[in-house]
Amino acid sequence: MDGEITTDEVKELLEDDADVRIVDIRDERNFEHSHIPGSENIPFHELTNRVDELEGEEHIVTVCPHGKASVQAAQLIGSYDGTADARVESMEGGLDKYGMKFGLVREEEDDEQAERESPF
Repeated sequence: MDGEITTDEVKELLEDDADVRIVDIRDERNFEHSHIPGSENIPFHELTNRVDELEGEEHIVTVCPHGKASVQAAQLIGSYDGTADARVESMEGGLDKYGMKFGLVREEEDDEQAERESPF
């Protein structure tokens, strides 16, 4: 693992269309509810069996709700031989911090529900 990356840095990577894989380690249901645009879902409990999907990547950022479990995920990914040359980071502050600053993609949300729910 190469440390932590700020939410601002993640947003900048995405805006610059950088070659980075954003790996959301939450369960599928929570990922489908909301996530960072362009991120992919590999739930933490599946990571050991699916880490080979990240083989050969240059930059991997792990994300979770608060930035704690993603540190463990980044350490696990970084210890895999197939990602030995990759820059592997955990997003500091997690999705809570990212969502408050930049918002998240919400799946299957209709306009009526969006009006009822406040983002704050």
